[in-house]
Amino acid sequence: MGESRSVLYFVGPAFLLLILVLGFPAMAAVLQSFELLWVPEAGFSLANYQRLVTDPGFHKAFANTAVYVSCVVAFHMALGLGAALLLNADIPGKWLFRVAAILPWTIPDVIGGIVWRFMFDTLPGFVNGALLRMALIDQPLEWLGHPKLAMFSLIVAEGWRGYPFIMLILLAGLQAIPQHLYEAAAVDGANRWHCFRYITLPSLKKMFMIALVLDVIWECRLFGMVYSMTGGGPGNATEVISIMTYRQYFEYYNNGYAAAIAVALALLMLAVSTPYLRMSMREER
Repeated sequence: MGESRSVLYFVGPAFLLLILVLGFPAMAAVLQSFELLWVPEAGFSLANYQRLVTDPGFHKAFANTAVYVSCVVAFHMALGLGAALLLNADIPGKWLFRVAAILPWTIPDVIGGIVWRFMFDTLPGFVNGALLRMALIDQPLEWLGHPKLAMFSLIVAEGWRGYPFIMLILLAGLQAIPQHLYEAAAVDGANRWHCFRYITLPSLKKMFMIALVLDVIWECRLFGMVYSMTGGGPGNATEVISIMTYRQYFEYYNNGYAAAIAVALALLMLAVSTPYLRMSMREER
C-alpha cells in the first residue's frame, strides 16, 4: 500500500499537468467542433464536419499537406540514413562532424523559415546569386512567388532543418548492431552492399518504423517553418492543414470550423501512429 501511494505521489502531478495542458484543450476542441462550447447557442451540430467534406479550401490544404509531408519525410529518411552511415564510420574527428550534422535541428523552425526566406529572396537571395554565378539560370527565379517553386523551396528548407532527427534515431540503431555479424559476413565473402542489404537494413527495420511515424506526425503538425517562410502563399499554394486551422481561427474567426479541422488532423495523426502503437504493444507482451 505504501509503495502504491509513493508511485501516486510521483506520477500524480505529472498526470494532472498532462490533463490540464493537453486533455482539456483537446476536449474543448472536440466540443467546439460540434458547436457545444463557446457558442452563443449551444446545440449539437455536424455542420462543421459536413463543411470539411465539401470545402475546396480544405481539399487543397489536405493535398498540400500530403505532398509536403511525403516529400519532406522521404528527404529526411534518405539524408538521415546517409548521414548516419557516414557518422557511424570510423573516421578521425567524427565527433566534430556529428556536432555539425545536428546543428540544423537545434534551430527553431520559425528562425529557420526566416533564414531560408532571405536565402530564397528573388534579388539579394543567396540561392539565386549562386545559381547565376554558376550559369545555371539566366535570370533570378521567384522561388517564393511561384506556386510550384514555393512548395519546392519549403520542402528543401524543412528537409535540411529536420533530417538530424532521423539521423540520430538511425545512428542509434546502427551502433546497436553487433559487429560480429559484419565480421562473419566478411569471412563468408560478402561485400559492402551485401552487408548493407542483408544486415544493416533488416536490423534497422524497427528504427525505420519509429523514425517514419514520429517524423510524419511532426511534419503534419508543423506550423512555424511554413508560416515564417511562405505564410501559406502564394495564394494557398503552400497552405497546409496547420496554416488553414490558424487562419480559420485567428483571421476568419470561424472557431467551430477551425476546431473541426484540428480534430480531423488529430485523427489523421492517430491513424498514422497505429503501426507504431501495435509494434510497442507486441513488444510489451
